[in-house]
Amino acid sequence: MKAGHKTATAILFVVSITVAIVAAWTIGVMPAGAQTHAGAAAVGTDPELMRWAFISAALAAGLSTLAAGYAVAMVGSAAVGALAEKPELLGRVLILVGLAEGIAIYGLIVAILILNRA
Repeated sequence: MKAGHKTATAILFVVSITVAIVAAWTIGVMPAGAQTHAGAAAVGTDPELMRWAFISAALAAGLSTLAAGYAVAMVGSAAVGALAEKPELLGRVLILVGLAEGIAIYGLIVAILILNRA
């Protein structure tokens, strides 16, 4: 593995771990009583709690999107090289690119869960 790929893998790993830590910390810090029922007005919600919820949701969505973009760039460039040599690998390559895009979807789901809990 080249030095650039090791660095890229390390950065992607650190970003995904950061997203997981922020999500776990936010869900653990928020009390269960902070949840509001669907359709009910959010009266009496602590502004400090909402501030941290928005920051955490933004970090989860933003960092996971950056990580997904980087992963798609790395996988996509490798996929183009593989398809140039063996065009019959198209289906497998599309699956790998889709898995890289899934990182952003997981970050969005975590952000929605954080905001639902706030």
